[in-house]
Amino acid sequence: MAPRRYAPRSSSAVQSEPRGGAAPRGPYGEPHKFDPSFRGPVRRRFCTDILCCLIFIVVIFSYAALGIVAWLHGDPRKMLYPTDSSGQFCGQKETSNARKPILFYFNILKCANPAILINLQCPTTQMCVSKCPNRFATYTEMQQQHKLKKSYWEYYRQFCKPGFNNPYKPVSQVLRDEDCPSMIVPSRTFLQRCLPDFITHNGTVTVANRTSFKDALEMARSVTELQHAAKGITGLVDTKELSIKVMEDYAKSWPWILLGLLLSLAASLVFILLLRFTAGWLLWTTIISVVLLLAYGAYVVSAGLTSYCCLEENVSHERCACAGVCLCSVELSRLRRRPGSNVAIVEVGLQTDLQVYLQLTQTWIVLLVSLAVAEASILLMLIFLRRRVQVAIAMLREASKAIGHIMSTLFFPLITFLLLAACFFYWALTAVYLASSGEAVYKVMSPEVGCLHANSTCDPETFNISNVSESALCLGSQCLFAFYGGETAYHRYLFLLQLSNLLVFLWLVNFHLALEQCTLAGTFASYYWARRKPQDIPPCPLLSSFCRAIRYHTGSLAFGALILSVAQLVRILLEYLEQKLRGVDNSLSRFILRCLQCCFWCLEKVIRYMNHNAYIMVAIYGKNFCTSAREAFFLLMRNVVRVAVLDRVTDLLLFMGKVLIAGAVGAIAYLFLTRKIPVIQEEAPNLNYYWVPLLTVVIGAYLIAHGFFSVYAMCVDTLFLCFCDDLERHDGSSEKPFLMSPELHRILGKSSQLH
Repeated sequence: MAPRRYAPRSSSAVQSEPRGGAAPRGPYGEPHKFDPSFRGPVRRRFCTDILCCLIFIVVIFSYAALGIVAWLHGDPRKMLYPTDSSGQFCGQKETSNARKPILFYFNILKCANPAILINLQCPTTQMCVSKCPNRFATYTEMQQQHKLKKSYWEYYRQFCKPGFNNPYKPVSQVLRDEDCPSMIVPSRTFLQRCLPDFITHNGTVTVANRTSFKDALEMARSVTELQHAAKGITGLVDTKELSIKVMEDYAKSWPWILLGLLLSLAASLVFILLLRFTAGWLLWTTIISVVLLLAYGAYVVSAGLTSYCCLEENVSHERCACAGVCLCSVELSRLRRRPGSNVAIVEVGLQTDLQVYLQLTQTWIVLLVSLAVAEASILLMLIFLRRRVQVAIAMLREASKAIGHIMSTLFFPLITFLLLAACFFYWALTAVYLASSGEAVYKVMSPEVGCLHANSTCDPETFNISNVSESALCLGSQCLFAFYGGETAYHRYLFLLQLSNLLVFLWLVNFHLALEQCTLAGTFASYYWARRKPQDIPPCPLLSSFCRAIRYHTGSLAFGALILSVAQLVRILLEYLEQKLRGVDNSLSRFILRCLQCCFWCLEKVIRYMNHNAYIMVAIYGKNFCTSAREAFFLLMRNVVRVAVLDRVTDLLLFMGKVLIAGAVGAIAYLFLTRKIPVIQEEAPNLNYYWVPLLTVVIGAYLIAHGFFSVYAMCVDTLFLCFCDDLERHDGSSEKPFLMSPELHRILGKSSQLH
């Protein structure tokens, strides 16, 4: 039997509510009046914010044109393949470098830092080779060995310029003309470039077990000079090795990762199903479970910290267990004097072995403080905000009923995900083509500091007959490839085109999120304002709401998305400026940037909140964005006490649900990957790092749960605004009955009495 409309039996139930249409106009507008013809989302609508809609359409077509222009001018090979001094790609098919995919530097000592290497702006000849050298050798040594055996020259000449075959040419002339490198050192490939093969042996950096070598002029050089020339390369090579091992782990564990994600999907669906019938019991169980998990985590961390204290003081395990955290607090200062235990986490950097972090005192302190703060925050919330928790549970119970009648809303975020993925793919592709749309630019590279033409643009075909090569101050200068760029208007404005690409990307992302919110809001509003549920719920409410949003309110959604996108772009630019000024010792500039970042972070949060409520009003009443934002703000301010009652508590409960699902799936994955489940112990794959699939499963499980629970959050916000509107339109009498459920009126109707 269909539920009847709710009408309180006595006037005392509604004595705190204003009579429909009788409330005076206040500073936050006039309350909505009773309208017997109002049946929820307005059906007779008109297009809103038409100008913004037209601008949005023009921008989309312009964005497509930008992608086409970038595609015509760009060449991703410029970013994928290294380029030699002649501007040719290494490893490019159907060229002379087809079998030479690696870039070799004649004199790597001229390269000051790895950024110069990666950007191909090192002032030395660069040539494509098939493999990197694997031995120390100088041109002088080669000439001496060549007299005894021809093979020495055959090996050395593969690192010389193509066509050069004169091993008897004097060293001074070879170095002047840069026909061959003055020396070669054992190297290995990284980013398709030959870089010194640094190996740490007993704390000393070596190359092929040597700490020194001689150059072509028989001068003694140290490996430290190579390390300084390629500063940071060792860490980059280690990163490459780490990435290889990570990919191996993914290749071995991807079926189990997929199984873990499917398990999180099933857990999210079961959680939602239970939330439909046992919302109160399930949410209280979730809260208690999270509290117990945090308490157990704090206990484990404190026990671990205690054990390290005991190791320092050589205390027995039994005595240590009795001492607990108190002993740690007393002995912590002595523990810090333990060799290596007082190193900061930042100084350690990224380590693949997690045990390294467990040897640090700071790790345990950070974990203990974080868990204790989270535990205390939740307990304080339960003590002082228990009535608000009850209100939030009641709202989630109503949201469960709405979603139970319109189950298709749970899968709508999948459409949003696909749209966002398409936007991200197009933005990334356009950014790559824009970044690679320059032409080859050649610069004068001179070993002489006093050369006036150094770093000036040159033409390699006419350089040898120009005045630069004949200048006395520029002896030994060469015209070498530097980077990709250009002097045309298109190339001069590439940075602005990249900014435009980023702005439109943010605009499209926020528009799709706004479309999802407006669609879901219209769907749940149709449920709330139905006189008889579910008989009066219109057919296909989700599809109808989606069509209304696209047909009538594209301009309004684009308007709100544009405002938010501009704020986000400013934040990104401020982050970019902070990165550029990081090396500058100017405290005032850093302080101003931090203040601006904080202000725009707050502004973004405010805009996001206002847009969220404005989209709900757009979905219900069909007005333009500014009017909807104003009416949503006024409606919330007229019910500010109820807003305070419901403020963020619902989001916290849903967040706990996400954490519980992700934590449970992560715990199962941890036990499986560490072979602690005897039944399936042999099925666990042999991995380099078990945390690779573990983090993937945990993050994926959280995102899956977030996709489902975001529908609940939108439903709660929509029902709350509809509830506030319902209180203003109706007074609970037989002529003007409430459309809310009795429980919702009991909880929220007298929320002004909750403190």
